[in-house]
Amino acid sequence: MTPLAKRRLTLIGTLAIAGAVLGAVSMSGIGENLVYYWGPADIAAAGEKAVGAEIRLGGVVEDDVDWNPDTQDLRFSVIDKGVSIVVEAEGAPPDMFRVGIGVVVEGTVNSAGTFVADRVLVKHSNEYKAPEEGVDRETLYRTVEDMTAQ
Repeated sequence: MTPLAKRRLTLIGTLAIAGAVLGAVSMSGIGENLVYYWGPADIAAAGEKAVGAEIRLGGVVEDDVDWNPDTQDLRFSVIDKGVSIVVEAEGAPPDMFRVGIGVVVEGTVNSAGTFVADRVLVKHSNEYKAPEEGVDRETLYRTVEDMTAQ
């Protein structure tokens, strides 16, 4: 066998193996492990189809945050495109969590239409902004307890 024929045979074999691996991955049900990113409007539009599905919900925290440090129950609303949904979670909220900040919560929608979150993440920019002159430290470092006491 000539060197050119060996090269062609190797190339054909490599392509066949790559095609077989690609076919196996596409047939293996990889789509079952995907978590979809939805907004409150998407959940409202899906209706009953959203109940029980593993969803990553994104939006902005509305002004009705309720956190009980004793029971570690967190309840707030997420709004996007004028539609809001109530989110319930257990545990302390992330450090940067506050009204008006973008969040991503992972969980499921229950039959009552409430989003039950397993995980709460805060979306933030990687840009540093120096505090405005004249703003005191207390204002800069408000916690969730301060916000819910208002």
